[in-house]
Amino acid sequence: MKILVLGGTGAMGIHLVQLLSERGYNTYVTSRTGREPKNNIQFIKGNARNIDFISKLLEEKWDAIIDFMVYSTAEFEQRHRLFLQSAEQYIFISSARVYADSIHPITEESPRLLDISKDVEYLSSDEYALTKARQEDILQNSGKTNWTIIRPYITYSENRLQLGVLEKEEWLYRALHGKTIVFSKDIASKITTLTYGFDVSKGIFAIIGNKKSLGQIFHITSNESVTWQQVIDIYLKVLEKYFEKKPKVLLQELKDFELWRPSKYQIYYDRLYNRKFDNTKIASFVDVQSYTILEEGLSKSIEKFIQNPTFANINWTAEALKDKYTNEYTSLINIYGVKQKFKYLVIRYFYRLYVLLKK
Repeated sequence: MKILVLGGTGAMGIHLVQLLSERGYNTYVTSRTGREPKNNIQFIKGNARNIDFISKLLEEKWDAIIDFMVYSTAEFEQRHRLFLQSAEQYIFISSARVYADSIHPITEESPRLLDISKDVEYLSSDEYALTKARQEDILQNSGKTNWTIIRPYITYSENRLQLGVLEKEEWLYRALHGKTIVFSKDIASKITTLTYGFDVSKGIFAIIGNKKSLGQIFHITSNESVTWQQVIDIYLKVLEKYFEKKPKVLLQELKDFELWRPSKYQIYYDRLYNRKFDNTKIASFVDVQSYTILEEGLSKSIEKFIQNPTFANINWTAEALKDKYTNEYTSLINIYGVKQKFKYLVIRYFYRLYVLLKK
């Protein structure tokens, strides 16, 4: 089989590409940076969001296209027919964030936020969950059935370790520098589901080329459900083991948490929901009972990361506010750039002046 993977270098994509390679499929992966071919994996340098670049690629015929890219609704409307015309199967990676709140385990038929929300302001936005739902509708109304929609939920890997709405740069960076982790008390009490990226990839791999999956929607998640507080405890256990000291955690009221981590819709229309999933549908393609146990998977992932930690850019405005709440400080040696140092100092020690300057 000849497979095209768009944006296949993330927590799920890297594992899927490996699975495809091991099966002997001719696999082509788009990447913004040039990479050397490996076995039967070819890397195509270019931006898969660029319509000229993708149009050229889609002049060829593909047995399957797996699309991890994030588009605006307008962008997806512009190119979805190209995908459907160029592939025997187009696999669209959506998100389980499309689902509305539910007191029952979520199935693929559970209501979506786009369909039942009464929040006019929210519905007028192109927020991530709404964007994905609208793009699902575009596929379902295309008149074609050679698509499959995948709705993963929160995935983790050795390089992606989330805590509620926080990426590792927003909480693990602090822990590794001996500072207090700042989190939301309200989110900490909510039930969530985290799935190892490799397990999600196994589910995607299982439906590639399977005619029974065409025109179908699947969410691929772990069977385990835990509170975010339990997730924190798993992280802390590993960190204490490695550094012989458990990091402190400050659980804030939501109004204080949102001052430094504004993420209104993701918080109120997802992370404050209790999320449990019914995996019956995907279980007919892959053994979900064999999925990685959460504590084991999270522990191994964070252990591997802290052996060679690398972080993306740190938001020093947010760090200054967190330090202010915890009565801690960051050495200016750790802050790169004069502007970032100045910003940190103003917010950390002269917060009222910072507020006045913003007005």
